[in-house]
Amino acid sequence: MNALISLHDRLFTAIETRIAAPFLPALARLIFAGTLLVYYWNSGQTKLGDGIFGFLNPSFNAYAQILPRMSEAVSYDASQLGAFAHLLVIGATIGEFVLPLLIVLGLFTRLAALGMIGFVIAQTWVDIFGHGLSAEDAGSWFDVSPEGLIWDQRAFWMFLLIYLVVRGAGLLSLDALLRNRLTQPQENFA
Repeated sequence: MNALISLHDRLFTAIETRIAAPFLPALARLIFAGTLLVYYWNSGQTKLGDGIFGFLNPSFNAYAQILPRMSEAVSYDASQLGAFAHLLVIGATIGEFVLPLLIVLGLFTRLAALGMIGFVIAQTWVDIFGHGLSAEDAGSWFDVSPEGLIWDQRAFWMFLLIYLVVRGAGLLSLDALLRNRLTQPQENFA
């Protein structure tokens, strides 16, 4: 029995150190790209105003999606919401493009994943309290259905993002490339 336990330990220690540690972060980023990148980019596109600088002049949809109750209170006239609301909507719109892109590229991954955690928390709050999502639609943990739009799905999103905060981007990333370039001695061309 001790030989079997020893074999088990050697095998899974090797898998963890040689395969899991370097490549699981890249797999986490791939899963993020395959499941959430297009979701956030499509959502961000609904918030863009006209022209190349449309992110600086968000659309009506941006205010209605991000600040639904405030927008309703001013009859959806965003000009009445003030500078703070405008900056919040611009920041959220830019975040929907930049943070997912940074995660997929593996650039500043820990900070981008931390930003996405904050984004998902804010998104969840707005969905439940701002848009009035029903408890039935939101779902709940420990029920018979794994299909809840908020609590079930976003728990998986959060786990993926927390993993990237803790482990970083892995070997196959711009973070690793930059780290290697910064730690290697630079040649002197003088």
